[in-house]
Amino acid sequence: MSPKTSESRERTGGRRGVLMTPGRIAVLVLGILGLVFVFGNTRATRIRLLVPVVTTPLWIALLATGLIGALCGSYFTRRRR
Repeated sequence: MSPKTSESRERTGGRRGVLMTPGRIAVLVLGILGLVFVFGNTRATRIRLLVPVVTTPLWIALLATGLIGALCGSYFTRRRR
């Protein structure tokens, strides 16, 4: 195996093993847009959790739902491999 050349390091931005592919860029942009949406919705809202009704800022509910979705997606992606 040959060592990495300076040319291959330039393509990765000087970092080893980090390659900015179009898919990663799209995920990064969508993540930033999602965070802008979450933190743009700051008013309080009522949420029913099975029995109790909780009043919380909407951004907390959106962020929690997004994190739960990301964890579920990560779990199923790893299980598929």
